[in-house]
Amino acid sequence: MTTLTREEIVRGLAENREAPNGAARNAHAEALAGAAEANGDRPLFREALDNLINAYLYSSESSKMLVPFARLLQEYDQDPGAFGEWDAHSLFWQFKWVASAISDSPGIPLESAVGWLDEMERRYRIAGYSERPVREAELWLAHAIGDDERAERAFRRWLAAERDDMSDCQACELNGQGQYAVVQGNDAEALERWKPVLTGDLVCAEEPHRVLATSLLPLLRLGRADEARSNHVRGYRMARGNDSLLPSVGRHIEFCALTGNESRGLEILAEHAAHVAPLANLDDRLAFHGGILVLLRRLEELGHGRIPAVPYEGAPRTVSELYEVLHAGCLDIARQFDARNGTTRVSDRFLARVGREPLVGALPLGVRSAELPRTDTAGSAAAVGDGAAVSAPAAVPAGFTELVERARGARDVGHPGADALWAEVAVRVEAQPEPDPLVRADLADQQALAAARRGAEEAPQLLAAVREAYRALGRAERAALAELRLASVAAQSGAAPAEIRELLRIALRSAEALDAAEPLRARRIALAELSAIRVESYLRSVEAAGSDDQHQDHHHGGEDEHGHSELAAELTAFISAYGDVAPDLVADAEEMLGRVALAQGDPERALPLLAASAARAVTAGRPWQAVDPLVLRAGVLMSLDRPEEAEEAARSGLEHAAELTDAEAQGVVRLTLADIVLRRGGPAQEAAALALAGAHWFDQAGLTADGGAQARLLLARAYAREDRAAEAAEVLQSALPDLLEHGEQQAVSVREFLGDLLRRLNEPRPAAEQYLLAAELTKGWEDPRPQAGLAQSAADALSDAGLPAEAIAAYERALELHRLTGGAPVAEVRVLRSLAWLGLREEVDATTVEQARGRMDEAARVLEAALAADPGAPELRSELAQTWHQLAQVLDRHVSTNEEAPEDEDPADAGDDASPVTGARLGRAEADALRLEEIELWDRAARAYAELGPDHLRDRFQCMNNAAWTEQERGDAKAGAARVSALIDEARARPEEELPDWLLPSAERLFEQLNGA
Repeated sequence: MTTLTREEIVRGLAENREAPNGAARNAHAEALAGAAEANGDRPLFREALDNLINAYLYSSESSKMLVPFARLLQEYDQDPGAFGEWDAHSLFWQFKWVASAISDSPGIPLESAVGWLDEMERRYRIAGYSERPVREAELWLAHAIGDDERAERAFRRWLAAERDDMSDCQACELNGQGQYAVVQGNDAEALERWKPVLTGDLVCAEEPHRVLATSLLPLLRLGRADEARSNHVRGYRMARGNDSLLPSVGRHIEFCALTGNESRGLEILAEHAAHVAPLANLDDRLAFHGGILVLLRRLEELGHGRIPAVPYEGAPRTVSELYEVLHAGCLDIARQFDARNGTTRVSDRFLARVGREPLVGALPLGVRSAELPRTDTAGSAAAVGDGAAVSAPAAVPAGFTELVERARGARDVGHPGADALWAEVAVRVEAQPEPDPLVRADLADQQALAAARRGAEEAPQLLAAVREAYRALGRAERAALAELRLASVAAQSGAAPAEIRELLRIALRSAEALDAAEPLRARRIALAELSAIRVESYLRSVEAAGSDDQHQDHHHGGEDEHGHSELAAELTAFISAYGDVAPDLVADAEEMLGRVALAQGDPERALPLLAASAARAVTAGRPWQAVDPLVLRAGVLMSLDRPEEAEEAARSGLEHAAELTDAEAQGVVRLTLADIVLRRGGPAQEAAALALAGAHWFDQAGLTADGGAQARLLLARAYAREDRAAEAAEVLQSALPDLLEHGEQQAVSVREFLGDLLRRLNEPRPAAEQYLLAAELTKGWEDPRPQAGLAQSAADALSDAGLPAEAIAAYERALELHRLTGGAPVAEVRVLRSLAWLGLREEVDATTVEQARGRMDEAARVLEAALAADPGAPELRSELAQTWHQLAQVLDRHVSTNEEAPEDEDPADAGDDASPVTGARLGRAEADALRLEEIELWDRAARAYAELGPDHLRDRFQCMNNAAWTEQERGDAKAGAARVSALIDEARARPEEELPDWLLPSAERLFEQLNGA
């Protein structure tokens, strides 16, 4: 092995500290520690040991830190004076990590673990540190060995002890305190302790990541499912792929298994396939694998034991195979802990965890997941969470006769629950001693209808058999209905128009031939006539299309209009004839007539027809039939910019959807209302609940990539409106592949939206990628403005990501496009100002400052030209003031970086925070001239802001503040104070209701500072 030089080791340590956590970093840190020891440089060796301990801590190998810590402690004992104040503090801080690692390592005897704890207590006492961390470590060791009384004493002493420099951050402490409440069975207390962490008031490197995961099951147990969903979606985003957070990942997998989201749990497992191998930290392995086992057991129960899971130790594994190997490994670890601790507590809790039953039947999460294969044991659950009532299926009658009567009643009124009732009849009929032939015929009718709905080839034969069965039983009204269905199936299967028309005539004659005393005769005739109107319209369109194929040069727009007019006349006549006989059929006809009006470009005529259709359906006792016309009416009203009425229609549709069993219809009504609520600026929380439930319904309907994707886009927008950017991004990214398939316009919009979310989450690199991908899609568009805006957004993100060269290229492209379009002076000057500042990022010298000045001057010229055409434009005037303001800041940066030091000051005394000198120093006269220019620019900007009014007071105050301090730097503090004094007088003269709360205190404080300078 090549011996590393001291410089190579120092450089390697610097690189290692910045490397991603994990096995690769650990291996490099180990090599550096070995090289440092071989080098013989003791301070360097101590630095390498410290780095190795930190590398182990933030990985799945944290238990390995014991050896380097013992070596570092030995170094300290041999020569305490060699440790600086920070080095000694770091050593004592690491004692806490070691105490935890020892407690989590069953291979370390209990006597040794207790000895390390005693040693930690002794050293902390001698060093004058609080016992707070010691008691926390004692709590968890006592709990592990089953000494609950000692654990409780340690917990009380932990809380009572003072916080000092050796205490964990408050977020980490609250995590531990909440976990202790959970093991005590007090979920509510745990959540109360975690509240400052969950709300983001207290955070650190690993919080709220861990608390978000730990809170999931307590929230579910307390019935707070919405909070659990939110904590999972944003928490998993934080924990994903982090070596040191694998126990948290395990909790997220467990949560999915216990909420009907097994598919997502399997996806999370697949994302961490590389981490499933045996972990060095046995406690972490037990926690991570324990969560996986909950999922695997649940998948087995649902009949998915044979599907692929993830490889383990190099071999592919099914769900059942992985369960067996992980369960055996975890049980062995648990028993090692039990043997060390003298109690079965660890194995008991492990087995209880793996055996947990689901806490929620189905909790929609919003994020898209692939559907698991269908099995006999797997079922689908109804959507929940939007507050809208969805009727549970009525209790199935215990008696078979009552069941059949209810099924027939539901069938006769077209109730959505009829299919479920007939399915139950089919299950029970075989147990009847003497099956009723009519029941058999009804079941055959139901089977034939199902075949017709799915377009099965055997549907005509089944319907013909049903017709004959009903005729044989003397049920002519049911036979007539079968005749009509035969005609509909023929049309559905693309039969010849003459054949279809003949079948329709037969069906109508069958209805008309019914006995005059038959109560359903008029209804059967009406249904046959309405079906004939509907099918005939379809046949006319087919024939017109065929004629068009033969006469390519002939335009059939007139024929289409004639067809619409003919259909409208037929429907109008039907409505007039049957209003009292068959109100539900008339409601259908009114909806059809409304759609015809829309096809004719007459939405105002469609609106009352759709309203009448819905009202008639409700009056007829068929509220579910009102949903489609109401949803359509809501969409039409939104297109006419009548949002209040649209929302009223959509809400009515949702109310009447309670008995619908069609998953797609349930999804559509929720998607419609969610969209209206968002577009109206209504409650984002309500819109989110509607979109969430809508996505779930679309998933149930097998429309995840279509309606489901649109619902998830709305859900993301609602979350973003609620300032829940992490959840919005997670939902949107899960649906992104589907959304990109819905046209170029939407692809661009969605990528831009995702870029905006990622920037809000301080993820500038991936944000820039989304903007650039969106810009690429717009390259061929006639209007270059979208591409210009996206290029500018990408440049902003690249600049935030610390990629100046890439940012400059993107800004230059945006500038080119803005100039190509013309008419976008504000966007153009913002790009120019950004380019000015980017030029100063690497060096601040005469050359780069002059280039930045050139960009700022160019920006001013653009604005002055625009103002010549529109002198009163407030946005242009504000941007010009901002340009003067920023030019003054550029000059101030130049002076503060490059001014010569005063004669009585040693340049070396400037301190580490001074900007690096990269060029020739500025002489005093040159620096003073620049300061005078700064003051003039800030004064000019302040006057412009004053003219723009009170909305720009903050900008004006900032300019006056900067000018005043620059006067002070020139040695004229009185001039600066005079500026501020004038502002104070002006503020005091303002009416109190016009005076912002912050202005007078800020100005007075500035005045005092200047006078005291």
